[in-house]
Amino acid sequence: MSKPASAAQVGVICAIAAYSMWGVAPVYFKQLMVLPAAEILMHRVIWSVVLLVGFIAVLKQWPKVISALKNKRVMVILFFAGLLLGANWLLFIWAINNDHLLDASLGYYINPLINVFLGRVFLGERLRNLQRTAVILAVVGVGILVLSYGEIPWIALVLASSFSVYGLLRKQVAVDSLPGLFIETLMLSPLAIGYWVLYGSQYSNLFNNSIDLNLLIFAAGIVTTAPLLCFTAAARRIMYSTLGFFQYIGPTLMFILAVYLYGEPLEEARLTTFAFVWLALAVFSADSIYNFRRQRQQARAAALQAAELQNSELQASELQVAEQDK
Repeated sequence: MSKPASAAQVGVICAIAAYSMWGVAPVYFKQLMVLPAAEILMHRVIWSVVLLVGFIAVLKQWPKVISALKNKRVMVILFFAGLLLGANWLLFIWAINNDHLLDASLGYYINPLINVFLGRVFLGERLRNLQRTAVILAVVGVGILVLSYGEIPWIALVLASSFSVYGLLRKQVAVDSLPGLFIETLMLSPLAIGYWVLYGSQYSNLFNNSIDLNLLIFAAGIVTTAPLLCFTAAARRIMYSTLGFFQYIGPTLMFILAVYLYGEPLEEARLTTFAFVWLALAVFSADSIYNFRRQRQQARAAALQAAELQNSELQASELQVAEQDK
């Protein structure tokens, strides 16, 4: 009889599943190329709301939703976070369906480095030497692309920065990911419905579509929520620093799909940029591993010192009692 999987093992499996689903999502969006990017986003918002209602009911998350709805500050932050998330989704879908998947991959590769930079600027977090080196390497890589083509890789930079700012906003409110995503998409739904009514394409009337196309459209909710549920399950079971090492699965799968499945050109300058970014991420990861191990050693040393102190106090107390008995 095999032993049941530990919480950490389940967490690792969920993390791999989440980032793998995000990585292969372009295959799904490519199937909807007959729809404008804005209409795909519209369906993603609407069917995510529908699906999230069911998940929140099953997982009994309504008290958390109601608590957030009563807090004006939380709602304002979630509103702007939702707008950023919607803009990020829209650009991501547009990039995929206009053969810019390599740019999207580059964007999500540099996203962790922009997170570090924003943490320094807005949260006062100090950059360690290796983190500073990683950011500089990424900037050099992007600079090479700018000098080679005379163009800024705006798709990659907007995707990375919008998602980083979204994460920065979400750090300001203590709302779990599932209720938070529900509220964000719920606030976007009037815009989505308005687009459906006023600007919908010929495919907006679902009764005129084939069953296959409608099934693909309805799947937008699953494509959005399934990886998030896996991510949430992983975050509850493994350390957040450990979870971060799986985040490169997504852009790596996008890179492979772009080059080997969809045949996007990988010129020398673009490959050089990726090489610099990969080197930056290697430095960044090495720094994270080193500091994680150092913090763990410090925690163990502090725990051992506390145990020794407690033991000394106990021995002193026992000795005092013994003296009194005499």
